[in-house]
Amino acid sequence: MMHLEALRFAVALVTLYAAHQVADHWIQSHTQACGKAAPGRAGWRANLAHVGTYTVTLSVALLLVEWRFDLGYSAAWVYVGLAVNGATHAWADRRAPLRALAVRLGKTEYWDKVPGGAYQLDQAWHYGWLWVSAFIIAA
Repeated sequence: MMHLEALRFAVALVTLYAAHQVADHWIQSHTQACGKAAPGRAGWRANLAHVGTYTVTLSVALLLVEWRFDLGYSAAWVYVGLAVNGATHAWADRRAPLRALAVRLGKTEYWDKVPGGAYQLDQAWHYGWLWVSAFIIAA
């Protein structure tokens, strides 16, 4: 028999993944997408506006799942999981830090020369942190 925590983890992960796709590609505005990596305050403003709408989208999705299935998610752990996700999302979406990590890990060619390479590494980063966030949320 599956433990409730495992079920909560699986449902949170699927929910976060689906909500991520909507938030990162449909909810994010063109202004946010183009400006979130810009230097200075304007870049941070666009970045945080994106992460704000992104986090609200994930929150609504989790609230709907909890409302419908009553899985017993803890509001505190949901908050922590979404905070971790938002912080790592904001960090990566500034672009320069994530590219620096890619360079350090020997992924420069992939980032710079493979069509869509930077996007794929960006999304892989986000998916990994969605997993961590779901793990936290399931506590």
